[in-house]
Amino acid sequence: MTPSRVRWPGEILGRDFFRRDPRLVGPELLNKVLAVADGRAGRVVEVEAYVGAIDPAAHTFRGKTARNAVMFGPPGHMYVYFTYGMHWCANVVCGDEGEGSGVLFRALEPVAGIERMRAARPKAKKDRELCSGPARLAQALGITGEQNGIDLVRPREGYAMLDDGVPAPENVPGSARIGIREGTDLLWRWYVAGNPHVSRP
Repeated sequence: MTPSRVRWPGEILGRDFFRRDPRLVGPELLNKVLAVADGRAGRVVEVEAYVGAIDPAAHTFRGKTARNAVMFGPPGHMYVYFTYGMHWCANVVCGDEGEGSGVLFRALEPVAGIERMRAARPKAKKDRELCSGPARLAQALGITGEQNGIDLVRPREGYAMLDDGVPAPENVPGSARIGIREGTDLLWRWYVAGNPHVSRP
């Protein structure tokens, strides 16, 4: 089935949802669904915001480069980067064009296509290990550099961001982001408390 004919299991989030400060988008992405046209889908349970020129931990802090150009583009597109010489990580661009801001997907709870995820991550011993981390979820959903720049709002390239009716948790406190050396005092990480698929409680 081509992406344009997929019956997505939820309502596709609109451009305006992402055309906001990532510190607003991040908590509201919790319990939304990142889905693939082949049937794989995961509920977002952990995210981190990165806020362009005011955020020393953001890839875009020092301006636009060939590597981070997607982050300066339209909101709702996926920014995928390679890290540690072995892992892909996925973000969604937020804010207005030119801001260089976005939200990193840190963990998902698998909700569909779990057998495909297991095949993509054969070393995962438990289902909670399939998507509990940014590199793990990218591997489980088949996200690589080929997905850098694809549109999650008009999902012609096989990936979509959905609302299936499950509300975001209320009053989610921010916490420190993980694996960064700068901006460690900024509490721009949010997660679903008590969810076993969160990468680190």
